[in-house]
Amino acid sequence: MKFSVNQKDLQESLNFCQNVIERRSTLPILSNVLLEAKNQELVITATDLDMIFIHRINNIEIEKEGKTTTNSLIMYDIVRKFSSGKKINIESISESKIQLESEKSKFKLNCIDAQEFPLMDDNFEGEEIELSSQQFLKLLNKCKFSISNDETRHYLSGIFFHHTSGDEKNYLTAASTDSHRMSISKMRLESPIKFEPIILPKKTIFHLCSILENYSNKIKISNSKSKIKVLLENSVLISKVIDGKFPNYVQVVPKNNNKKLEADLEIFKNCVDRVASVSTDKKDGVKFNMSKDKLDLSVNNTQSGDGKESLSVKFEHELDISFNSKYLIDVASQLEGEKIEIYFNDTASPALIKDPGDFDSIFVIMPMKG
Repeated sequence: MKFSVNQKDLQESLNFCQNVIERRSTLPILSNVLLEAKNQELVITATDLDMIFIHRINNIEIEKEGKTTTNSLIMYDIVRKFSSGKKINIESISESKIQLESEKSKFKLNCIDAQEFPLMDDNFEGEEIELSSQQFLKLLNKCKFSISNDETRHYLSGIFFHHTSGDEKNYLTAASTDSHRMSISKMRLESPIKFEPIILPKKTIFHLCSILENYSNKIKISNSKSKIKVLLENSVLISKVIDGKFPNYVQVVPKNNNKKLEADLEIFKNCVDRVASVSTDKKDGVKFNMSKDKLDLSVNNTQSGDGKESLSVKFEHELDISFNSKYLIDVASQLEGEKIEIYFNDTASPALIKDPGDFDSIFVIMPMKG
């Protein structure tokens, strides 16, 4: 195997692979990427056995076709330190070594035979649907922060996706919850789709966010009960899905929250962020003391001190309630309008948060006790 590739192209591809590779794997081959030079393109593959990512770099100069595997992190660390945009020459110099050369730098890296690299079956019988990549990314971002980290309830360790419809419109709807907060968002579809309800794992979600961040073309998705395939212009992601039943999240959405607070989004977010700075303990909630058209925020920590903020809002009631400040900031950071609306019932009931200009997303946050 012998070929030349642009440094920026190779760095981007290897950077994507870092989100897939298991750093502490007991199988050395899973720390490697598969490099295959053929048909004037370099195909780079990374896997952790649950997810496989394949990226193609087109129009490279190939002197001799071939394939091998080498350590992903080491190769990435070297490539990113080469001069940006310069040519990198890569060559197999033996069955167990490849050589990387750029300008006056030369490295020899250990290899493992490509035949040992595990691949995943990419055969899907389901219907392929085409989506806007940026709309899908927005869907992921609005739900990913509510994913649970509790491994004992594995069915909450991802985002639940399913097809919904209403008012003669079709949606791909996403939901996530860690039992303290919940995110629900949906993207509109041009027509009905056959989409198997799935729970996509957290690691897959964050990898998708990474590869879609600077991608503007359409994506194609096909899925089954056990896996999903996401097709981009030069990349393919195949992932297993979580085996489990997601709870009926619709039942959790508050129905009787009639006390509406409306505030300027940026002012509200900044006030919560500032007042929460007085404490590093997540158990110290931000206390809301609400009266007519006024919101007083306060945090009190016996070791570090206390903080207070006041802001003008639209509110017609009186209510005291406390929330985890991070949960509030996470939600506020995903709202795109100028205002935030929070609907309350009483001190012990969850709050419903909306962006008044976004009819496709809602957020629920449980209050803190005490």
